[in-house]
Amino acid sequence: MFLTAFIVGAILYMLYGGIYYSILLRNKKNHPIAYVVSVLVAFVSSFLVGTIVQATGVESILGGALTGMAIGFLISIVYVKNTMFGLIEKRACYIAIGDHFVIFTILGAVHGFFA
Repeated sequence: MFLTAFIVGAILYMLYGGIYYSILLRNKKNHPIAYVVSVLVAFVSSFLVGTIVQATGVESILGGALTGMAIGFLISIVYVKNTMFGLIEKRACYIAIGDHFVIFTILGAVHGFFA
């Protein structure tokens, strides 16, 4: 079941990212390598979230979603710190935090569902 969750999670990550960022970045040109890296990030993120969900013994959608939300929160802390030091603009920070909370909650729920 891990393989199924891994693939479903990665595909959902790519679909979510495609919709989310096409709205936010509709007037900007991106280098094609950004899309290749995005696909790799989707698979790596799905794998890592799945590993954490399994390691914590979660066996439900809710438990997986809470685990994913915790991961999104931890990642968001880094963005807040970087914003405090002026490395990231506030708007970009808010976008990144929202993005990570949503996608990691979804990934956690997917892996919890297939657990």
